[in-house]
Amino acid sequence: MQRMITTLCTALALFTLTTAQAADDHKTVEQVHQQKTTLSGKQVAVHGKVVKVNNGIMNKNFLHIQDGTGADGSNDLTVTSQDTAEIGDEVTITGTLVIDRDFGAGYTYPVIVEEAKISKD
Repeated sequence: MQRMITTLCTALALFTLTTAQAADDHKTVEQVHQQKTTLSGKQVAVHGKVVKVNNGIMNKNFLHIQDGTGADGSNDLTVTSQDTAEIGDEVTITGTLVIDRDFGAGYTYPVIVEEAKISKD
């Protein structure tokens, strides 16, 4: 029993440390675009300002965030989520980066963060 408790405590400590490190490892919008191949399929966290919101499309909310980094084409990040925010909100999003996402009907995204959790800052 003692061994099981020790193992569980160790696992919890490692999970907590990994989660804390991931939370501290925020990317900029520009970095997400630059590192998209490396980050594809991985969790990313990005802080920025909501500049566009389209709720309830294909049972998802689509948001665009910007943080002042990047040039035209790499200064905006599209995010899908069950959460939402309002234009002008400062948020941190955490979700899975997907590249070359094709929703059909001409809606393709070279970079998108899906199933994101949104926290207002």
